[in-house]
Amino acid sequence: MNIRDICLGALALSMVSGAAFAGALDSPDNMAPFYADSSMKTMQPMAEFKTTFMSRPKEKQEAMKKECNDAAMSKPYAEFCANVQALGGAN
Repeated sequence: MNIRDICLGALALSMVSGAAFAGALDSPDNMAPFYADSSMKTMQPMAEFKTTFMSRPKEKQEAMKKECNDAAMSKPYAEFCANVQALGGAN
């Protein structure tokens, strides 16, 4: 086996498994309900945010809380994570 075959194999593996690395905060389907606009720039008011968050399955809530507690992951989602923290996400 030569280096080209190894590199192509690694590239194929990374492309196939790339979706597995995406977290709960990276999924537009997960995040869209928390925003008031389709461009996902304006967060819902806290009362609506809480209702939306609490309507999510417990596993998704926990995944979001976990990712918001990770400093590197939460940085791009600072406003969202601040709302999650306000709902008790720092457990």
